[in-house]
Amino acid sequence: MKEPIRTPGRIQSFGMLFVVDVATYEIVTASENAAEWLGRSVSELGSPTLEWSVTAQTHGDPIRIDLQGAPYDAITHRLGEQVLIELEPTDAPDVPNSSVVAAIRSLGLLADADALRQAAADEVKRISGFDRVMVYRFFEDGHGEVAGEASEPDMESYRGLHFPASDIPQQARSLYLTKLSRQIVSTEDAGTPLVSVAESAPLDLSSAELRAVSPHHLQFMRNMGQASTVSFSLIQDDRLVGMITCAHRTQRRMPILLRRALEVLAAQLTLQLGALESIGRLRRDLTIREQRAAVLAGVPSSDDPLLTLVESGEELRRLVGADGAILALDGVSRSIGDVPLIDRSLLLAATGTESLSTNELERSHPGLAALMPGFAGLMVVPVGAHGVLLFFRHEVTRVIRWLGDQTAANRETALSPRRSFSEWRQSVEGSALPWGSVAEEARELGRDLARALDRRREAQLAQLAMIDHLTGLHNRRSFEHELEKAVSAGEGGVLLFLDLDGFKSINDRHGHETGDAVLRTIARRLTRDSRSSDVISRLAGDEFVVLSGGTGHEDGEAFAARLVRDIADPIDTARGPMTVTASCGVITIEPGKTAKQLVDAADAAMYRAKNSGRNRVSL
Repeated sequence: MKEPIRTPGRIQSFGMLFVVDVATYEIVTASENAAEWLGRSVSELGSPTLEWSVTAQTHGDPIRIDLQGAPYDAITHRLGEQVLIELEPTDAPDVPNSSVVAAIRSLGLLADADALRQAAADEVKRISGFDRVMVYRFFEDGHGEVAGEASEPDMESYRGLHFPASDIPQQARSLYLTKLSRQIVSTEDAGTPLVSVAESAPLDLSSAELRAVSPHHLQFMRNMGQASTVSFSLIQDDRLVGMITCAHRTQRRMPILLRRALEVLAAQLTLQLGALESIGRLRRDLTIREQRAAVLAGVPSSDDPLLTLVESGEELRRLVGADGAILALDGVSRSIGDVPLIDRSLLLAATGTESLSTNELERSHPGLAALMPGFAGLMVVPVGAHGVLLFFRHEVTRVIRWLGDQTAANRETALSPRRSFSEWRQSVEGSALPWGSVAEEARELGRDLARALDRRREAQLAQLAMIDHLTGLHNRRSFEHELEKAVSAGEGGVLLFLDLDGFKSINDRHGHETGDAVLRTIARRLTRDSRSSDVISRLAGDEFVVLSGGTGHEDGEAFAARLVRDIADPIDTARGPMTVTASCGVITIEPGKTAKQLVDAADAAMYRAKNSGRNRVSL
């Protein structure tokens, strides 16, 4: 049922409304109670009178006027070529603006959103004198919660209770975005009709203070024990994020100037809540980023990144708030925590790799729910081209505290308002705790993990470009780089150039597979006999070089002799034991020489050893 709440054709009868033609000052529409208030009949409308010269002032600000010896607040609104004038009697006492200013200052000192909402309810109740003041908070799905409340001691508390989005229909919410406050003076007031001099379109009262109230809403208020209310919008980024509602058990009016002042308080409250929420998000984001960085820190340099993640499984589960997870990366999968008791490959095939998050698996994906009994929460997080992360949450029973029984038993008809608004508890089963903002944080985790794995792969490729693939030693490019660094540093040392004697015959007689096995054994012996700081390289074929920084001439010669001796030890191969010898040239690293000159000099020394009979060292 959609009621014409913008054009009800009536106003609340405690005030009076006129519509005046801007050009002629003629009254073209008026509330039916004009005769009672002005002492003249509605049929006499249409003649300009001196009293309505106020129509020239169309700023919308209240203007205090005197009419027949009584004070009124006049509020004007421009409607095209007409001006709408509302008159409210001012018999209600004014509240000094200083009270509202003091409240705003007091609220400005609070840095906790929950405490701020409660303090706002306390302050507005103190200022307004209404029996109950509630601060509503609206959620993304439209339903709300009484997040702050101040009420008389004998009243049932509604604080912490939830209410459905339908309690404030969408058409009413859209009005609250443009009309910042709404006063309903009496639930027993059926309203006063508007009468026009000539037939015209229904008058749009969206901006009017006196707009009449839907009968459905009046019944809603009566069922809540409310005789009058005043509500204020909390608007953030063009969204209605909450409201402040003042309610009284008897008829009560709030002066227009106080309503305007409390509109300012509501706007300030919204700004402050938005700032606190932003600060909270920034703090949480910083904490999450730090935790995420800690979990992923070892991945780029790890030999087994999946094992690294599994070892930090508890931190990973806490980061996402999951009961368990399956990590499937680059063709391998592992699990941590509590996961469904089903073959991982079947589950991974069923979930796919597209992003997904649900806390009601049975409702949203019944096929998947059948594969994982006991779990109602599933989050699928893609990891680039590397794979996917699956996070699980157990099914839990949640209790929601509602503002009144939400079932049909609490209504006269399906369209009637609830009869009772006492707390009603609903147990919700078949769902897990909502993922909320964790879903986006988990997607960011997946993106960060993909980047870390990409960096690891790039580092491996870069490392392979500097390493001899057969022996794992430095290749020529890497060795020349290290030698240039040593020359530039001027640390001295010796350079050994080794060449295997007659190695070609091994390849020719026993094949390259045996030759490769011999080369790998020689590389292991060179590494074993050298210091960790020495740089060992396979330049090409059967040529090896060793850079031993800081080693003197005599020690370098002894070092070379030991290497040559150890190389000559028999080597076990698939073709049986084999023996290979090496010739070694040794030179001292001299300042002013380039890396190429040093290698050439060591190479020449090696050939002197080979020409002298092989299996020996030459300087």
